[in-house]
Amino acid sequence: DTHLGKVIHVTADGAPAPGNPFVGKAGALPEIWSYGHRNEMGLAFAPDGKLWEHENGPRGGDELNLIAAGKNYGWPVITHGVDYPGEQIDNGLTAKDGMEQPRYYWDPVIAASGLAVYSGNLFPAWRGNLLVGALRGTQVARLALSGDKVVNEEPVFYDPKSRVRDVRVGPDGAVYVLTDDGRL
Repeated sequence: DTHLGKVIHVTADGAPAPGNPFVGKAGALPEIWSYGHRNEMGLAFAPDGKLWEHENGPRGGDELNLIAAGKNYGWPVITHGVDYPGEQIDNGLTAKDGMEQPRYYWDPVIAASGLAVYSGNLFPAWRGNLLVGALRGTQVARLALSGDKVVNEEPVFYDPKSRVRDVRVGPDGAVYVLTDDGRL
């Protein structure tokens, strides 16, 4: 009954999008697309229309998710992290029927920030790969995919003194990185 921990899908005028999974369901907000998210930090559509999302976990368990209508992504019931003082969350449960598993997760956390799907021509081998900024990891990680599965992670930008705030792909195919201290 709130927007906390949800991905919202609306039309340009702010109305719930047609086909949303909770339209007409008692007690649910009709603009909700998915739920059970902890702290969404990046959303990006792939050329095939799939929606990728990453979110920060607690201590451990930053997640990369492939978002689907009506799915529950588990927070706060399942997680691959622990609470900040070090205690397990919900007895350390990492999977439960009816809850989606992340497509990839980081432990220790990278404090994921910007997210982009590479579709340019400057780096043809990267087409369809995900580019994930990292506040804690002070990098941009390139995630190579095979279908919907991450098969390799490679840092393509790293500066130990600069937290990465955002990453975008320009119309020229170049990758643009914005750091916390305002450098592009």
